[in-house]
Amino acid sequence: MMAPSLDGRSFAAVANVGGEVGADTIFEYRERDGEVWATYRGGAVRHGYLVGTRTGDTLDIRYVQLNADGETSGGHCATSIEVLPDGRLRLDEVWEWESKPGGGTSVVEELRSVP
Repeated sequence: MMAPSLDGRSFAAVANVGGEVGADTIFEYRERDGEVWATYRGGAVRHGYLVGTRTGDTLDIRYVQLNADGETSGGHCATSIEVLPDGRLRLDEVWEWESKPGGGTSVVEELRSVP
């Protein structure tokens, strides 16, 4: 069974190896008809944008961002969506910079909604 839509969901990083995204970075996702996009900011990221496609529980994404030092960068990310036992979504990401050397992995989890 496919995980629910990402549309309107907010996420934060719980693990990041090698990038500028941290626990203070918040992602706001949208999804419609196999297309996904998001804005993100916080911590070392002033502004970030991503756009891509969803096939089943896999995302293929390109991202660009402006960091706290005023530097721009961008890259590619392959993401697997998982449903956690409490119903929130988890995104397991493998990413690589295309604008500079390097890459890594990230795990972002859906923020709990406040009733």
